[in-house]
Amino acid sequence: MTGSTTEHRRSTGVRDVLIVGGGPAAHRLADSLHARDAARSLRVTVVGEEPHAPYDRVALSTRLADRTTDLSLQPSEMWDGGHVELVVGERVVTIDPVAHTATTSTGRRLHWDELVLATGSSAPVPELPGSEHARVYRTIEDVDALVAETAAIAALHGRPARVVVAGGGLLGLEAAGGLTALGADAAIVHSGGWLMSAQLDEGAGRALGRIIAGQGIGLHLGVRPTALLVDDDAVVGVDLANGRRIDCDLVVFAIGISPRDELARELGLELGPRGGVAIDSACATSLPHVRAIGEVASFEGRCTGLVAPANAMAEVVADRLLGGVAEFTTVDDATKLKLSGVDVASFGDALARTPHALEIVYADPARGLYQKLVMTGDAKTLLGGIFVGDASPYSSLRPLLGTELSSEPAAYLSASGVEPPAGDELPAAALVCACNNVTAGTIRDAIAGDGHVEGCTELGALKSCTRAGTQCGSCVPLVKKLLEGELKKSGVALSRALCEHFELSRQELFESVRVIGLTSFDEIIERLGTGLGCDICKPVIASILATQHGSYILDGGRGGLQDTNDRAMANMQKDGTYSVVPRIPAGEITPEKLAVIAAVAQEFGLYTKITGGQRIDLFGARLDQLPDIWKQLVDAGFESGQAYGKALRNVKSCVGSTWCRYGVQDSVAMAVRLELRYRGLRSPHKLKFGVSGCARECAEARGKDVGVIATDQGWNLYVGGNGGFQPAHAQLLASDLDDETLIRYIDRYLMYYIRTADRLQRTARWIEDLEGGLEHVREVVVDDRLGLAAELEAAVATHVEHYEDEWAATLADPERLRRFRSFVNAPNTPDPSIARVAEREQFRPATAAERADGRAVLIAGATIPMREELA
Repeated sequence: MTGSTTEHRRSTGVRDVLIVGGGPAAHRLADSLHARDAARSLRVTVVGEEPHAPYDRVALSTRLADRTTDLSLQPSEMWDGGHVELVVGERVVTIDPVAHTATTSTGRRLHWDELVLATGSSAPVPELPGSEHARVYRTIEDVDALVAETAAIAALHGRPARVVVAGGGLLGLEAAGGLTALGADAAIVHSGGWLMSAQLDEGAGRALGRIIAGQGIGLHLGVRPTALLVDDDAVVGVDLANGRRIDCDLVVFAIGISPRDELARELGLELGPRGGVAIDSACATSLPHVRAIGEVASFEGRCTGLVAPANAMAEVVADRLLGGVAEFTTVDDATKLKLSGVDVASFGDALARTPHALEIVYADPARGLYQKLVMTGDAKTLLGGIFVGDASPYSSLRPLLGTELSSEPAAYLSASGVEPPAGDELPAAALVCACNNVTAGTIRDAIAGDGHVEGCTELGALKSCTRAGTQCGSCVPLVKKLLEGELKKSGVALSRALCEHFELSRQELFESVRVIGLTSFDEIIERLGTGLGCDICKPVIASILATQHGSYILDGGRGGLQDTNDRAMANMQKDGTYSVVPRIPAGEITPEKLAVIAAVAQEFGLYTKITGGQRIDLFGARLDQLPDIWKQLVDAGFESGQAYGKALRNVKSCVGSTWCRYGVQDSVAMAVRLELRYRGLRSPHKLKFGVSGCARECAEARGKDVGVIATDQGWNLYVGGNGGFQPAHAQLLASDLDDETLIRYIDRYLMYYIRTADRLQRTARWIEDLEGGLEHVREVVVDDRLGLAAELEAAVATHVEHYEDEWAATLADPERLRRFRSFVNAPNTPDPSIARVAEREQFRPATAAERADGRAVLIAGATIPMREELA
């Protein structure tokens, strides 16, 4: 930066802010300064040594699954506006505190009036024999290298790579889980007596350990590695302090963080007792005009690697640089993560260090659950909590930290099966969004607005104006409930309109169609709506008609209502081809049927994949090939698996009492019965079931919309479990049911959900939104308080009676087959200009040689006829 430019900025009052480091803390500070500094009194430069814009390190495990994943933090608009400059791939190597300049590794010289150190941390590797061959799990480059190396080892040895992860904390578990998902054989070595020993007590840590071990990850606890064993420049094993040896190909250290305080040491800044830059409540260091934030900052003698404190520090510095008086007062240790597919959360005084603290614990080793609340000695005021296996109470309890609960503490533990009280009003100071330090009071003020600013009365606008829920997203359900509660208090009617064409909600529309007896979209929009419909209401009406009438989903003008997948009765993939998913009830299949699937895959050159739902997916089919593929499958006894529809996908089961020595009921027979009963039943969202033959829960039934777990007295019925963006464990609805009672309760539950849920609402969110929640569902399904039981059961019986396989019906009707032609005027003519290349690759134009010898094939994924005469 030239001197003339510097003098010009001084004369115009513009100050230079240099942020050293390009991680999440630097991103948050840059974003906050860009948003707050409307007068553009600051010019901000961010210098990061990695070749990437700031990215989300918490989401590194997603990069393990897909190296193309973009982890860039949002918003990113400030990098393009001129107010904030981002420099990547350069490291600040020297800082001159007298001249107020910094020099980068490329020789770039930058002036600063205010300097902020956000240099983060590194992943330490202890000095052990062979440690130069160790790997770490810290950056995108680290993760990409691990993916490549595990793949190379597997290819070289013809077996999965064997990986030892040193460290059983957050990063270690994330690394081990991600590498296991890649196909590696992973083991964890941890110095603590239980996993996550810094955040969890022994009960929670051991519960987590049982779940992790059940996933096939080896555990070596209470021991440290003493040496990496190397042969011919390659790792072959690791020695442990207890004398054991583990054979392995890779050793990954994830044992914590070391603050990157080299620049601070050279500047002579005061350091924390364990390293890091010592800061005060203004995030100021011992040198004027120099501040520190994030993992390099040591507050009250401690550095932390969590997102929320780093964001809070960034906000304090932004406020101070613009003349404010904000203070950083405490490190928030609250953590909620999904590690190796397991919900883990802790907050407040989780380890009960407060004198006279009382611990209320619910532990169920068989279900892999551990939940604990820490209360004051009188059991009234909430001090902290820990959740493993089911962290659903976390989002509502964490904001109540330090307040008196309105009911008995045990009522707040979801694992106990008790419905939690709904009367706790969040105090204004309650922290709703830890990532962005947003309180309940801030959210309420934003909703109310003032005389000059209109209130934020929609969820999207509320998130934008408060930033609540814009980072990890775990607080969004609570933000939504606050919004709805405040609007209800102010007398604002909450619109339940399906879309601009229907003022009715989906529930009201369903009942109106049923009562009036409407059978077509034209009738429905004429009687109940306006206009021509849209891509919101059309699929909803198609689903409602399919549920109530059970006829072929593409007849009666309903073809044009469906989305792409339903019109093709197959899922479109990224390359324009389709997947074929035959139904395999409960995963039970004969060798003869397996042979048919293999033959079809070979004949049509399809990629095959066994899914987590115990089915076989066939990928790469062209639209015009679907009838030929399904002809062979239907002739062999297969039918549609409805993988393309909002309907029952599958019923997963273990082998139960048929084969397993622990099984107490025939889970396979029950799963087959359920899948055949509810196949093709259209609903507001997809449905998944699970049936486990004992409490060991091998079918993971409590992660399903309907979960059935065997007992020695019958079956326990769980409802409302979902995966996806907002995972939820199913809750116990009824216990020790005989077969027929179980079926009746599921009939009632499913049909009540189908009639009353909102568009695209999963069962977990539906139960949450019902007045009375699970208890209301129990009153309807078990107690028949509304007198609907017979009606709901009859609706399911009608569906069962009229069920017809959609693909079998298609193949039997030439008119229905017409919609699968490649081109209307050339139904059997392939396009010679397009050829398919190697498995899992994209399509490309055919070469002249390929056209000459007939190897060209047609892709017609986007050419589904939509004209009404083909419907």
